[in-house]
Amino acid sequence: MTLGTRTRIRHREPAQGKASGAASTALRPALESPRRPARVLAVFPLGVYLEIRTDVEPFVVAVVTGEATRLPNAVVLGDPLPATSAGDEAAVGDGCIEIGRVTVRVRRWWDPAPALGPLGVDRLAQMLPRFAQICDDSARRPGLDPDGAGALLASGCAEGSLTSAITAAEQLMGLGPGLTPSGDDMLAGVMVALRQFGRAAGVGKAVWMADWLAATVAFDARTRTTPISATLLHCAAQGQACAEALAVLRGIAGHHPLGPAVRGLLRLGHTSGADLAWGLRTGLAAVARLGGSPVPGR
Repeated sequence: MTLGTRTRIRHREPAQGKASGAASTALRPALESPRRPARVLAVFPLGVYLEIRTDVEPFVVAVVTGEATRLPNAVVLGDPLPATSAGDEAAVGDGCIEIGRVTVRVRRWWDPAPALGPLGVDRLAQMLPRFAQICDDSARRPGLDPDGAGALLASGCAEGSLTSAITAAEQLMGLGPGLTPSGDDMLAGVMVALRQFGRAAGVGKAVWMADWLAATVAFDARTRTTPISATLLHCAAQGQACAEALAVLRGIAGHHPLGPAVRGLLRLGHTSGADLAWGLRTGLAAVARLGGSPVPGR
């Protein structure tokens, strides 16, 4: 399900057609390129999604308010959202975004994949039962039955089996309803965890698995799922995630309490938070199991 659509607010244009915001560093290639045409893909109370006419990733930009979930492909505004409708013309590049008569200029940047710092595999293994318990105590559940393709993805990653992991990823992409189907959110959580925890704990085989899943996403996502979800999968393949998912990563790393972070993630959307949490748990378990394994030849 798409995040950041739960609160109804009034859209109005900032004074003089100008606005400013803070952009994810994932958007640097799009924002610092020459100006390119785009269109308004979708409009929600807390965000406007733009599709850039390009083959370069990310090709969907979320322009959101500070109340919305901070997605890894987002520009967070310090002003009200511009008034616009799906299908309207827009433009992205030269350090700004044009939506109708409003120009949004990027004033600062934030990192959707901050380094966690060194972590021991034993720390990851110790935190897994706590993470699982918090999820199990919640009434929130993934939108898909994890015993299907999810189980194949979990076993493939934990065993270092590319065949199983890639087969499961292809089955999950686009599976489920919504602009971000549950299968995509589950796969995104796995890729983020494999890359982030694999790097932090020095588990090369986990990063290797993340690289291959990323290649699968790059090849298939645009034709297998929605444009919004395809971009979020691309971001996840690079270890980039929404603020709530990043808070869980930092909680596991010991930077702050884990419980509030997991419960905050689980509250997102109808099932998006639970789907992402399942993916993070699955990726965490795989990194812990793969710890110390040599990196196989490609």
